[in-house]
Amino acid sequence: MKNNNENLEGAQILLVEDSPQVVSQLARDLCVGDFQVTIARSLSEALHLINTEPFFDALLSDLQTTDDGLTVLNAMRLKNPNAVTLMFSGSPGSGDAMDAILLKADEILIKPLQLQEVKNLIYARLKKRNSPKSVNVERVAAILERDSELTIAEWLSRVEREEELTCVPLDKIQRTGHLPKLLEELCQRLRVPRLLGTKAVSEAAVQHGKVRQSQGYSVCMMVEESRILQVSIFHTLQKNLSTVDFSLLLGDVMTIADECDSQLKQTINSFNLQLGQLAA
Repeated sequence: MKNNNENLEGAQILLVEDSPQVVSQLARDLCVGDFQVTIARSLSEALHLINTEPFFDALLSDLQTTDDGLTVLNAMRLKNPNAVTLMFSGSPGSGDAMDAILLKADEILIKPLQLQEVKNLIYARLKKRNSPKSVNVERVAAILERDSELTIAEWLSRVEREEELTCVPLDKIQRTGHLPKLLEELCQRLRVPRLLGTKAVSEAAVQHGKVRQSQGYSVCMMVEESRILQVSIFHTLQKNLSTVDFSLLLGDVMTIADECDSQLKQTINSFNLQLGQLAA
């Protein structure tokens, strides 16, 4: 890694992508930024380069290119733990996000990529990786409590891009009103762990089901909202990888998934009960 934080030109970038158009655009733009770009178009080619080339400063890889983009991420982490790792995908789901978090990806980008943004991000990450700093390790609960407003803002941004959900016109408060309490209950669950699968009443989830029924939602819409919430939570954690306590992360991620599913089940049950009472 370069010792001069202000002189990062010539950094070695491994680009893993099978689309000729994306390769052409990214390679051209990165070379203009004076990076040295090596291209791999398959899993085997990427693994061969990682294992045989002396050094890469950064990995830029499509999660879907190799059928298992996380294998490339894991290989780079093992060969060069200090490499900047940027993964991108056309359809990032909570599974991708969770796996990338556990493997310590620096960033998950969404296609179509903004080339200048990618270049600036590589520069910023390389500079940050070179800067000596002390790290205060944090529990997942502390991160989610501190960044709850950012998580809610990201959730709302994702929801507003989904026609399935915006077909019901709601203002910001109506759309997000349930989230602060749900996140508060989730953080409490993380701080006071229960066995996975343990039943506990979520007052916020029960109330949420009643409200969504009155607003004209469907069960499928509530399931989609819950999926987006998990993606947003995992993205918040992904942005805080430099401080998260990895010794407890796996258990906390499992707890998050368990609690979100439990809350969703109670929301649906409350929704159906309200619907039945109105029909009676």
